[in-house]
Amino acid sequence: MLKITEIYRSIQGESTWSGLPCTFVRLTGCNLRCSWCDTEYGFFGGKKMSVDDVFQEIEKLNCPLVELTGGEPLLQPKVALLADRLLDAGYKVLVETGGHMDIDIISSRTVRIVDMKCPASEMTDKNDYKNLARVTSQDEIKFVIQNKEDFIWAEALIKQYKLESKCTVILSPVFGVMAPLELTDLLLESGLNVRMQMQLHKLLWSPDKTGV
Repeated sequence: MLKITEIYRSIQGESTWSGLPCTFVRLTGCNLRCSWCDTEYGFFGGKKMSVDDVFQEIEKLNCPLVELTGGEPLLQPKVALLADRLLDAGYKVLVETGGHMDIDIISSRTVRIVDMKCPASEMTDKNDYKNLARVTSQDEIKFVIQNKEDFIWAEALIKQYKLESKCTVILSPVFGVMAPLELTDLLLESGLNVRMQMQLHKLLWSPDKTGV
């Protein structure tokens, strides 16, 4: 069984897949407590569902792109079975996971979006840096940036592990805390060849609205 907070269809708001219609499967539970977390409602509760039941709900929404997210989806081992079921059925599967979980838990056929935790998250000590060697060229590494110190930390990691040549790297400002133009200036001054993103769903809907 899987524990599910919500399943819904919306617009993908992050990653290189931003702007596309997407079915989201939010799994319940997380073992991190990031200072800027925007999905605390996914920590507890949820509904127990079988892999078959979740698959059937996804089928009803008729969307070829599916994201498995949380919470932290990789805390539930059977999420790998769900991912394989979706992949075998022809879905494109994105997995949004924290930088503390071994991403090889889930198929490398998925697009694994790895959120490495910067210092302002207060969770940097939880990062599994082996993930930076596990990523494939189709995976994405994301850094949520709250201030200049976060940017400097992320820049150093990007250069140390040569991430620009391994996969897509994304920088995202903490919504409502860091001005997007400040991150833009830092990125342009750095010379990094990485992608900056805004959280499209928060621009379209209220930042605290669930199920979008």
